[in-house]
Amino acid sequence: MFKEYDVIVIGAGHAGCEAAYAAATMGSKVLLVTMNMNTIAQMSCNPAMGGVAKGQIVREIDALGGQSGLVSDKSMIQFRMLNLSKGPAMWSPRTQNDRMRFSEEWRLTLERNQNVDFWQEMASSLVIEGGKVSGIITALGLKIRGRAVVLTNGTFLNGKIHIGEKHFGGGRAAEGAAFGITEQLTKVGFEAGRMKTGTPPRIDGRSLNYAKMEEQKGDLNPGKFSFLPESQPLSAQVSCWITYTNEEVHNELKKGFDKSPMFQGRIKGLGPRYCPSVEDKINRFAERERHQIFVEPEGWNTVEIYVNGFSTSLPEDVQYKALTKIPGFENAKMFRPGYAIEYDYFPPTQLKSTLETQLIDNLFFAGQINGTTGYEEAASQGLMAGINAHNKVHGCDPFILKRSDAYIGVLIDDLVNKGTQEPYRMFTSRAEYRILLRQDNADIRLTELGHKIGLASDERLDIVKSKISAVATLTQELNKLRLNPDSINSSLAQLNTSEIREKITASQLLKRPQIGIEDLKKLHGNIKTMLESYSPEVLQQAEINIKYESYIEREQHNALRIGSLESYKILEDFDYDRVKALSSEAREKLKKVRPETVGQASRISGVSPADVSVLTIYMGK
Repeated sequence: MFKEYDVIVIGAGHAGCEAAYAAATMGSKVLLVTMNMNTIAQMSCNPAMGGVAKGQIVREIDALGGQSGLVSDKSMIQFRMLNLSKGPAMWSPRTQNDRMRFSEEWRLTLERNQNVDFWQEMASSLVIEGGKVSGIITALGLKIRGRAVVLTNGTFLNGKIHIGEKHFGGGRAAEGAAFGITEQLTKVGFEAGRMKTGTPPRIDGRSLNYAKMEEQKGDLNPGKFSFLPESQPLSAQVSCWITYTNEEVHNELKKGFDKSPMFQGRIKGLGPRYCPSVEDKINRFAERERHQIFVEPEGWNTVEIYVNGFSTSLPEDVQYKALTKIPGFENAKMFRPGYAIEYDYFPPTQLKSTLETQLIDNLFFAGQINGTTGYEEAASQGLMAGINAHNKVHGCDPFILKRSDAYIGVLIDDLVNKGTQEPYRMFTSRAEYRILLRQDNADIRLTELGHKIGLASDERLDIVKSKISAVATLTQELNKLRLNPDSINSSLAQLNTSEIREKITASQLLKRPQIGIEDLKKLHGNIKTMLESYSPEVLQQAEINIKYESYIEREQHNALRIGSLESYKILEDFDYDRVKALSSEAREKLKKVRPETVGQASRISGVSPADVSVLTIYMGK
């Protein structure tokens, strides 16, 4: 019935979709196994993509040739660039999406790929032969052969849903849990744990009073994620709304604390620190009189509302009574209550930097199975796992992004070397090279790499080469163009910046914090004519490069200096017990993580600079 596949992907969430698309586009024959074909790429939590650091990840996925950016663009109902009041390293794109359109776009994208086959059923176990995965066995007992397997099980592995004192098996609302794989892998020697996440109730938007809320519109000139012209910015947008909890809301919620599965110890898994439930917020931050609630429409043509900030697992009657105390929600109608869900994960220190497991060859993990939270983090891992699964079965070199290459590199490096005890979420503060890893230059950083491995198209490469050339030409023109005091001093005064006493180049002037590239157009007619021949993306790129030149150069220097440690390769079977000068803690951690380079070893918690020096000297010998 089934042929042998190059890559089998289990799970069709954000990680599974990117894994399947990447491997198939690169030339592998792929089988995508899902328990429900109608929920491919389901946005199980909020209907949005991107945000702080997450938006950078989506742009990186797009630059490499993945599809999350395009799918987001084609299904977005609102676009906002966050943190514009800060420096460009902090700018983060975010889309509000039509939940149904997002899922449909992903399914159509996969169906258009001739190398992707689908199978709707639960995968109950893996076929493991001689320390290598060679296929899967389904709940019906079907054996499907595959040269590599990517597990992207999300919250389905032994998933358990909690609402008050009620609990039942499930991977998410109205969908069953998956059983068998955790038990099989722990018998082989894998370490497993439990984590939890939650979701808020869904509300009928027709029952809300928006006059009592603050309107949150999209950007006046909206952007998009993808660098390709295939998607276009929105011409019309849907507003979101902001309201707040209050003391009445908190008092109603407290009435259910004695039935809370979290406070009564029925939930064992750790939840996300940076996205706590509303009962956790009012318990931990008792001094706060109110908490922000984001009222997010779920699409163009639906009345369903996502109540962001009100994630909860309290009894449904407590949830409802508390909701009606929120301004604007007095007559709210509930579609379904919020809930918490516990699920199995595998500490990611059991992985290689390719996301292949250390214990079983050709088996890859991606997404929440690795202890992460968020669509974007999952999608990026799926992309990398799909690329490396394809490379492994076709005898190609591993594809690994460094911390100085991408937020994706930071994410995977953190997981593999440091592990995580709670759901991992990406922040700009986790990246030491965030001036290099901006959302605006993701294509310049990564598209050539994506093209080289066969994922990014020729069209993508041509577009980025044209952009690089245009930015270089514009920068050269601004460096050459010299401006006279007599011709621009009156304009400088209007811009609240000091006058000049001698000729100055346009690029020197652009380094001033009071002057942006659009302001240069006001200084001289010739400058305006010259700048208007370039696209907004090129103007922005040139401006950032010029303004932050010294900072960019410093980070590039630091990346090169620290990156030199990556040249010291460590053999997979290296015997750390032979290196007597290592501390006992370092030896223990190194034997567990099995780093591939001294650079990777240096980032493992418990490995000191002295231990790194010992390793460097030993490797030099």
